[in-house]
Amino acid sequence: MNLKRYLWILGLLGVILVIAVPVVFFWPRTAPTSADPWVNVPEHAAHTNHTDIVQGPFASGQEVTQRCLACHEHAAEGLMHTVHWTWESEPVAVPGHEDVVMGIGKTNLINNFCIAATGNERTCMTCHAGYGWGEEGAFNFENDLNVDCLACHADTALYAKGEYGNPAEGVDLVAAAQSVRNPGRDNCGKCHFDGGGGNNVKHGDLDESLLFPSENLDVHMGRYDFLCTDCHKTNDHLITGRMLSVSVDDEHQVACTDCHNADLHQDERINAHVATVACQTCHIPAIATKNPTKLTWDWSTAGQDLPEDHYTFLKIKGNFLYDKDVQPEYLWYDGGAAYRYLMGDPLAAAGPTLLNPPSGAIDEPKARIFPFKIHRAKQPYDTVNNYLLPPLTAGEGGLWQTFDWPSALELGAEANGLDFSGEFDFAETWMYWPTTHMVQPKENALQCESCHGKNGVMDWEALGYPGDPIEWGGRDAVQ
Repeated sequence: MNLKRYLWILGLLGVILVIAVPVVFFWPRTAPTSADPWVNVPEHAAHTNHTDIVQGPFASGQEVTQRCLACHEHAAEGLMHTVHWTWESEPVAVPGHEDVVMGIGKTNLINNFCIAATGNERTCMTCHAGYGWGEEGAFNFENDLNVDCLACHADTALYAKGEYGNPAEGVDLVAAAQSVRNPGRDNCGKCHFDGGGGNNVKHGDLDESLLFPSENLDVHMGRYDFLCTDCHKTNDHLITGRMLSVSVDDEHQVACTDCHNADLHQDERINAHVATVACQTCHIPAIATKNPTKLTWDWSTAGQDLPEDHYTFLKIKGNFLYDKDVQPEYLWYDGGAAYRYLMGDPLAAAGPTLLNPPSGAIDEPKARIFPFKIHRAKQPYDTVNNYLLPPLTAGEGGLWQTFDWPSALELGAEANGLDFSGEFDFAETWMYWPTTHMVQPKENALQCESCHGKNGVMDWEALGYPGDPIEWGGRDAVQ
């Protein structure tokens, strides 16, 4: 190693030690079982053609499940212990709430997209792995026949879900049941690509382009034909992975180091960065590269008679801002939540109300600089009670039928156990979405000049540095 290179490395390590002494010794909490990443990729069970095994007729989804359970007798029981079924976690301490321990999930949280599932079961439950939500929101979580096996195993060209989680009208249940196989990207994508009301609305890094991606869009799915379950490994229907928009802890998290060694780079300078910079930061330089994602949503204009366009305004939802090739925003993140807005919490005293800010800071050992999509919205709140209000949208008497805000808010508040004073306005909220998909090939990764220098993507002062680290540390070492 020549002297200049040696001094450069020493300078860089000095910078890291100065700004975050504990971090330099932190490595990922997981370790692959082998240096060969392919050893850590699960083997998929051989597909069994069900054409001659499953015979109809079937009058309901529950009858299909009954037939499935005749052979796979414990499959439903396994699923019924997962959050894909309960839409609620085990009791957990909720960050930002002293002595509050509860199960949280899609059934009782509020967001800044379609706002709340409770009261809006007619449409929200088209993405639940169960059948038969009643119009009053009732659902029997103990009945294994309500498990929708087809949602995850049927060919999506032959099966779709409809209102209240039941099979869509006109679905040929026999053909759908005979098509079952190991879950594909299309099965996971039916819900996760289209969350929030359309393709790539929520995440920014999960959309229909991942059904048949090129390697430049996603190296794992495009070059190596990965399925979702190759990274989100599954045991007894428990699928690993979690999202900051719902979970508040890092249980069942998926990490790059489940397969890859943390120090796999040949360049020592890059390996040194791994202690403070997430893999995703360099390897996902942009999101929404094929399909635009929603960045803002202003509910206050819903109901107005304005020219409609899917990417700018819909009468039932208000104004939007979509964009493509979006550069993520960078924050310290240690895998957990710093705070979680719960139904009935007061709004922030100043500035926007942060619904799920990530935990992490420059002086925290587990934290790394991580890429995020931040969705900014204006959504209704009770000006007397000073909390966010979930409107009834899709149900009878909902906003999308009546365009009557007071009535929709009263119905939504009642469904969610909130008092509505009758007085409302619209408040700004922010919601954070970690960027973890659309991993690009190493040739497309961020380079030194991408972060360091006049036009770098990092806001170093916002991250807690006195300035660009290479300006006051690393660069001096190589002069």
